[in-house]
Amino acid sequence: MNYLNNYETIYVLKPDVTDNINLSLVNYYKSMLKEKGAKNIVVQHRGRRHLSYNISHYYDGIYVQMNYQASGQLIEFLERSMRFNDNIIRYFTIRQDLIVHSINIY
Repeated sequence: MNYLNNYETIYVLKPDVTDNINLSLVNYYKSMLKEKGAKNIVVQHRGRRHLSYNISHYYDGIYVQMNYQASGQLIEFLERSMRFNDNIIRYFTIRQDLIVHSINIY
């Protein structure tokens, strides 16, 4: 069994993307993650936000956050898919390391 790490992927959609396209992308990536073995998938719509700098002539973007557990190979597959999607102007994934504190009770 592969060890699953905790990941957070945030992708930014073009500001003119419709709600239907946004929802279909969320469903597509969610089902792709499940199909490839990801667990505990949580998707949060962060809404339209002003970008710190323009990306491909866009000053605003629609942010979507995905948290999940997956293997490292899945991240490469996911990001390759996002790289070729014309509606996505930026994406990034970070691994979240869980810090476990042990508490001794006397």
